[in-house]
Amino acid sequence: MTTHSKQQRGFTLIEVLVGLIILGVGLLSVAGMQITSIKNCYSSNNMTQATIYAQDKIEYLKNLSYSDSNLSSGQYNEGTISGTIFSRRYNIVEDAGNSMKTITVTVQWTDRSSHTVSFQTIRAK
Repeated sequence: MTTHSKQQRGFTLIEVLVGLIILGVGLLSVAGMQITSIKNCYSSNNMTQATIYAQDKIEYLKNLSYSDSNLSSGQYNEGTISGTIFSRRYNIVEDAGNSMKTITVTVQWTDRSSHTVSFQTIRAK
């Protein structure tokens, strides 16, 4: 004669399914955050590259002599870094007393939207 105990151990099928659903929702949330993180990392990389691209031109222009012909007008050029096209232009404005020049370098690029980074410095005689 066998007796069955009413105290069975383990999980019912419903409990297992509910646990799997909760786990699935959590994993989908993590996957969504990962996609957002990758997009933001790409955008951040482009911002860093644009900043370096602008700083490179500013440093070049600051190291020229005050009367150099490159310090009299702006130029436009493009460069591709990591698959993104950056357009860089600079503008030189001389003050009325001819003792200082204001150098402005602007870099523009487009990934998901249009972005601009601009730097400005003063070059004294």
